[in-house]
Amino acid sequence: MQSRSYVPALGDHRLSPFYDATIALMTCERTWRRALVRQIAPEPRDVILDIGCGTGSLAIQLKRACPSASIYGVDPDPDILTRAEEKARDADVLVHFSQGYAQDAGTIAARIRPNKLVSSLVLHQIPLAGKRMALLAALDALRPGGELHIADYGLQASPLMRLAFRQVQTLDGYGTTQPNADGVVPELMEDVGFAGVEETQVIPTPTGSISLYRAHKH
Repeated sequence: MQSRSYVPALGDHRLSPFYDATIALMTCERTWRRALVRQIAPEPRDVILDIGCGTGSLAIQLKRACPSASIYGVDPDPDILTRAEEKARDADVLVHFSQGYAQDAGTIAARIRPNKLVSSLVLHQIPLAGKRMALLAALDALRPGGELHIADYGLQASPLMRLAFRQVQTLDGYGTTQPNADGVVPELMEDVGFAGVEETQVIPTPTGSISLYRAHKH
């Protein structure tokens, strides 16, 4: 079996300890995470799967927003997952974390059957073919009528945002990130079979604009 790789946090495992502080500073994290949580609108019976959960910030916020919801987080980086588990313990919330890739969402979700799947700052790190595979896996993972919510770098519509986004491209690679900057994410969501695809918000940040997307499974 061919081994798979992933882009570590901030592009280098040695930078993992600085991930949360860097994301908070460079992506206007509080603004877009709050907007994403409002969009997801967790409810007591929800089963929510956070793909590429990183250090667990979004998963923890979702659990705090609705303690009765069941929250699961998946990430390929074991070091980052350890940090996520520590953060959840410190926050005194129960989030179920496990190791896995975005492309494995269907397999991961088989035992929990999520009705909402979320992803933040993940797709821009994955090659184009992998983005499609991840979205197909997300579609497969969701129950009928389930929702997909994404926050990620999207179309960089202005010269200023394109210039700012070069910082991300330097860390995560031009080949993986340029399709996002060209606006491919909503196109791929529609291509793989999601319905009601929409970009709900665009948030300028010091590293480029972050778009919020949502869609649902028929």
